[in-house]
Amino acid sequence: MANDAATGSDATIYDVARVAGVSPSTVSRAFSRPGRVSAKTADHIRKVAEELGYRAREVGRTTAKSTTKIIGLAVADITNPFNFRVIRGCQAAAAEAGFVVTLIDAQESEAMEREMLRRSMPLLDGLVIAGSRLSDTELRTVAKTLPVVVLTRRVAGLHCIVPDMAHGARKAAEHLVGLGHRSITYLAGPEASWGDGIRWRGVRDSAGQLGFTEHRVGPFAPTLQGGRGAAEVIAARRAKAVICFNDLMAIGLMKGLAERGIRVPEQVSIVGFDNIFASALVAPGLTSVAAPLTMLGDAAVRVIVARLNGTKPPENLPVTVPVRLMVRGSTGPA
Repeated sequence: MANDAATGSDATIYDVARVAGVSPSTVSRAFSRPGRVSAKTADHIRKVAEELGYRAREVGRTTAKSTTKIIGLAVADITNPFNFRVIRGCQAAAAEAGFVVTLIDAQESEAMEREMLRRSMPLLDGLVIAGSRLSDTELRTVAKTLPVVVLTRRVAGLHCIVPDMAHGARKAAEHLVGLGHRSITYLAGPEASWGDGIRWRGVRDSAGQLGFTEHRVGPFAPTLQGGRGAAEVIAARRAKAVICFNDLMAIGLMKGLAERGIRVPEQVSIVGFDNIFASALVAPGLTSVAAPLTMLGDAAVRVIVARLNGTKPPENLPVTVPVRLMVRGSTGPA
């Protein structure tokens, strides 16, 4: 080692920092919050600490993780009403356990989600991720640093709570077939959305069993504007029954069709997903696949708190929650 005087039982965090060529705070983070430094830097610091004899005497104290009593909730888009009840569920469960929830808004951007998580993780004791656009590998990497629960998506090796969206798509298709429709179009959302693939698969797998022809249009942005923009394509295809990725797209589609003089449900039947509060407010009311969103947030926080308290074994099992179809005025006979 460059400086023998720094070795031995008297080595301190400042000796490790000097020999490793980093700041004392970086050394502290390497042991207490490894996610805050790169893997290469952390490995270098640990090797220096071992050579200086620092590990045997002090690491036991520095590895004790300080708690912040803060749980992060990362959402794809905070303006999407889907998240409102998830947020309330998280907040209620966190308050009951003496924690607070801080929101991380990715604004439907994979790059922004990645950066916001990187900056927020050192401040958190746990993290709930809803509607992530990151890869499974990236999410598993995040989970190596702190307890993570993923909502509305399955990621192998992580605790996930997922509405039964494939069953929801089938229920929507059954409803439309029951009204006499024999051709159903799926209006797709973001390509990076795991849930989008599950919804489409549910529609496609139901086609042969229920006796209808399936079509897929998109992707479109999962917003009112996205649905409104899709109206031109739906009108050109003369689609008579449409299942949308989410309620926002469905409501936007209804407005876009109305602007073209196409009536819902007389000429086109529309089904959404999520059953946001606006679904019952628009005219006609939107038929939608409903999930227990408040329960999702509540359950996710309870899992994290239990893990932090050491009262729950660290199994990572996917939990599927049931959905139901809320039939309103946006669907009618073929």
